[in-house]
Amino acid sequence: MDLRQIEAPLPGTIWKVEVEVGAQVKEGDTVLILEAMKMENEIMAEVDGTVKEIRVKKGDAVQAGDVLVVLE
Repeated sequence: MDLRQIEAPLPGTIWKVEVEVGAQVKEGDTVLILEAMKMENEIMAEVDGTVKEIRVKKGDAVQAGDVLVVLE
């Protein structure tokens, strides 16, 4: 099983989670929106895969490098 992690590129707050566990995503699909520096940043899948785990929820504060979503 090949797992890939989507990490926060910068500190911020989770504004919206766009996927659910089990969802199929393609490279470039938005998986969540991170609010940072008063801007909404779309966090996208870097590879095709299936959402195995979502480690954050709306309102969570995250730091750069935190794992947000795990794909397989």
